[in-house]
Amino acid sequence: MAFFTSPLYVFTTAFLLRLTLLLYGLYQDAHSPLKYTDIDYQVFTSASLYISRGQSPYARETYRYTPLLAFLLLPTTWGPIWFSFGKILFAVGDLVAGFLIVRILRNQGMSQERALKYSSIWLLNPMVATISTRGSSEGLLGAMVVALLWAVLEKRIWLAGALLGLAVHFKIYPVVYGMSIIWWLDAQQLGQGVKNADTLMGKVKNFLNPARVQLTIVSLLTFMGLNITMYILYGYPFLQHTYLHHVTRIDHRHNFSPYNILLYLSSSQDAKSGIRFESLAFIPQLFLSAIAIPFMSSKKDLPATMLAQTFAFVTFNKVCTSQYFLWYTIFLPLYLPNSSLISNPRLGISVLAAWIGTQALWLHQGFALEFLGKSTFVPGLWVSSLLFFLTNVWILGIIVQDVGRNHSPIGQSIQKGESSKKIEKVVK
Repeated sequence: MAFFTSPLYVFTTAFLLRLTLLLYGLYQDAHSPLKYTDIDYQVFTSASLYISRGQSPYARETYRYTPLLAFLLLPTTWGPIWFSFGKILFAVGDLVAGFLIVRILRNQGMSQERALKYSSIWLLNPMVATISTRGSSEGLLGAMVVALLWAVLEKRIWLAGALLGLAVHFKIYPVVYGMSIIWWLDAQQLGQGVKNADTLMGKVKNFLNPARVQLTIVSLLTFMGLNITMYILYGYPFLQHTYLHHVTRIDHRHNFSPYNILLYLSSSQDAKSGIRFESLAFIPQLFLSAIAIPFMSSKKDLPATMLAQTFAFVTFNKVCTSQYFLWYTIFLPLYLPNSSLISNPRLGISVLAAWIGTQALWLHQGFALEFLGKSTFVPGLWVSSLLFFLTNVWILGIIVQDVGRNHSPIGQSIQKGESSKKIEKVVK
C-alpha cells in the first residue's frame, strides 16, 4: 500500500487524527453536558494553578501524581487559550513514541514500509489518540518508556539510566523494567568476553559489569534526586500522594479488576480497619512482573519481555482502568511481527475477539450501574471482571510462550540486522 511507503503520510495522518479529536473535544466541551475532557486533566490543571500561586499542588484534592507533572502544565495557567496545552503535550508524546518505535524496528532490520505498518498500531490507534487528547498523561509516559527501550538497545547506558529514573518518578510501574534491563545487559549483549566464570567471585564480577553498574547508579541518582527535590518543596504530602496512596487506594469506579467488588466493600466506613485481602494483590503482581518474567525471558527478547511484564502488572493490579491498556499497547508493534497472533490468524482473531468481547460485557454492566442506577455488582460486574481477567491471563501465557519460541536463529538474525523479507522466508 502506497500510504505506508513514506513516514510523511503516516505521521501526518497521526497528527491530523489528534488535531481533529482535539478540536472536536473543544466543541463537545462547549455544547454537551457530557464533557470530552477527562476529569484527570481538570485535576492536573488545577494542581498547576495552585503551583502558579505559590501553593502546593496537593491543595487540589485527588491530585495523586508527582509535582513534576503539574510543573509541566504550568502554561495552562496563562489564560483560557492555553488550557489545551497539556493535551497537545500528551499528543506530541504519542507521536514521539511512534517515531521511536519506527527507529527500533528499523534498527532491527525491518523494512521502512513494514515498520510503518506496525508502528501504526500505536500512531493511528483511535483509542491512543482519544485518551491523550482527552487529557491523560499516558502518552507522555509512553514516550519515556519507548525512549528507555531505544536507549538500552543502542547501549546508551547513561541515557537509559536517566530515563528509567525519570519514568519511575513520573509513575511507579516502570520500576519493573529495571530488572529485565539489568538481566539483559550481559557480556553477550555488550560484546564482551566472560572471564573467570568458574568461581563464585568470578561470576559476581561478570554480573557486575560496567553497564549494569552505570545503569543502576544513574537511575537511582535520577530517581532520588527528583524525589528529594520534590520532598524539599512539598514535604510528606508528596510521598503520601505520589507513592504511598497507591498501596492503600480503594478505587472501584471504572475498574476492570476482579478486586472491584472487594474495593467497593472496603470503601465503606465499617471496613476501613484491619488488613484487607485486596491489600495483598501486589504479591502475585510483583512476583510475575518484576521477578519471574524478567528472569525467564529478558535475555531472549527484551521488548517482548517488557510487554509481558506490563501486561502482567496491569492484569494483576487491583485497579485496572482503560488508560492502563496504553501501557502495554505501546509494545505491541515490537512484539507482533514475530508473534503467533500474526503467524496464526485464527488465534489472533480469537484473542482480539475475546479481549474486546469480555471488556464490552464489563462495560455493559458498568453502564447499567453508573448511568442507569441498577445494582449489577453481583453477579454481572463480578462475573464479567473474572472473564476479562481470565482472558488477559490467557493472552499473557501466549506472549510468554512466544518469547521462548522466538529465541531462535530467526530472532538472532533480526538482532544482526538482516532484512525482514529474508526472515519472513525463513518463517514460512
